Amino acid sequence: MGRAAHTGIRYGVDEAINEYYMSYPIITDEHINEAIKLEHMIPLAKQYLERAWPGGEYEVKIERNDFIGFIDYMTDEIIIDFKYTKDSANYNNSSQLFLYLFYSKKEIEQIAYLIIPKISIKMAKTEQIHEFRKRLNEELKHHQPYFVYKSLTNVTYANHIIEFRRRIREIETTHEFAKTKQWCFCEYIDYCLKGENYMVLPPNIRRDVTEMKKRTMWIYGAPFTGKTTFANTFPNTLMINTDGNTNFVDAPVVFIKDRITTVGRSTEKILAWNEFEDVIKLLETESNEFKTIVIDLVEDLYEHCRQYIYSKLKIDHESDNSFRAWDEVRTKFLTTLKRIMNLDYENIILISHEDTSRDLTKKTGSKITAIKPNIQEKIANKIAGMVHVVARAMVDGDKRTLQFKTDEVTFGGGRLPTRTKEIALDYGEFADLFDAATKIAAASETPAPERHRKTRFPQTKAEELPVEEAQQHEPEGSPRRGNKETEFGAPENRRRGRPNVATLEVEPRDMFVTQVEEEARLSRTAQQENTSEVPIRRGRGRPRKNA
Repeated sequence: MGRAAHTGIRYGVDEAINEYYMSYPIITDEHINEAIKLEHMIPLAKQYLERAWPGGEYEVKIERNDFIGFIDYMTDEIIIDFKYTKDSANYNNSSQLFLYLFYSKKEIEQIAYLIIPKISIKMAKTEQIHEFRKRLNEELKHHQPYFVYKSLTNVTYANHIIEFRRRIREIETTHEFAKTKQWCFCEYIDYCLKGENYMVLPPNIRRDVTEMKKRTMWIYGAPFTGKTTFANTFPNTLMINTDGNTNFVDAPVVFIKDRITTVGRSTEKILAWNEFEDVIKLLETESNEFKTIVIDLVEDLYEHCRQYIYSKLKIDHESDNSFRAWDEVRTKFLTTLKRIMNLDYENIILISHEDTSRDLTKKTGSKITAIKPNIQEKIANKIAGMVHVVARAMVDGDKRTLQFKTDEVTFGGGRLPTRTKEIALDYGEFADLFDAATKIAAASETPAPERHRKTRFPQTKAEELPVEEAQQHEPEGSPRRGNKETEFGAPENRRRGRPNVATLEVEPRDMFVTQVEEEARLSRTAQQENTSEVPIRRGRGRPRKNA
């Protein structure tokens, strides 16, 4: 506001309001209220200034080896600095005007502040916006700009200059800065004052799933299915829009598009991707009242990211720099999208159109149409991993639904532990479904941690042992199984087996040696038996069974 007031006094109200609006990506009622104040105060300040001290010069630059500054307004008799404030007493001890006078090297006898009153009244909860603005205009009529002249005695003048130079010398010669104890109410006060370090790991306590209120989803569907309208019904929504189709939604909108600015004869193009990153930065750092962030459309942002990388690498297509461009586009887009998904808002909604241009060929040779979001498959899989649920918006006559199913044809699904595959395209039903799924997840038992057990080797079954050893493992009185012969005539139970190593009290290495020796012995025995029982037959065909 102060900078806009400076601009308005010099160039006019329109230029001031335009500069003020351009400082924000979103214009709300509060910004318009401030613009009303500027419209009232700037003409009065300009008229008051030029009537009292006509013929002055604006923005006079002072440039010395040890000082650089700008004087807001200066004549041959006075130096004036503009202040947009509600209390001029804040500048009683300021050295600013004294420094301007000293370093300007001008023979001037007066210095003053032009105070532009800052009106701070708030709208009542029961008050309509037109009622508040009417009250604001009435309040503005009781205020007008005024001058605050500073006493320019030799002692005061000298004291300000000496103190300023002393502080500069102190800054230049100081190499270690002691911590200044101030009021600190945050949990890291011991870190600031005592230098104690903190673990970044969370405590080993399971989280309560029912307390996690953040919901993230990706909606896709054909045009005119109601995706944007559905997102508009979420509480305190901010639309980040790329296609301009917001005529029938009343949520605040930030339009992401390329902008052309003109300064004199030169023009500058601000890419839409730069605008998008600026909006994310504001959402990360500035406090606001939004609860829902909507990205509409995701595939348009991907194209803006491509154009940004083209401009950065000075290419016309990814294939012009195939070793780098493809990876840079994908990495830049997904990294920035993760910043959106990590924002601390209750609902984050991504919107895309659907793509039905691809056919899948089944094993039978028949073709079916694949239904998926209108973006590359690798990118789609990454985005799906960032959200709780991927849903397809559909319309059948007057019935609009949201489908969560996924199959070989439809791209969808999610993390919600629910069997519901379709609901009406309604915020209430979606919220109920999500809350119910959260309760189901919270009610499910957490598996007990697996106990650490000593390593035990599996006990070999009696059927896997040679006949002699298998008989040793059979209890008394148990019926013995017959020796069923194989196709080659060798008994089926005469194959290589392992002894019951679980009963052997030996070290693991000795046990391994014992197993190897036993297997070698059994192998030789089986080889001898097969040689004697299976006759060698010449010619084609399989060997006969023994009679």
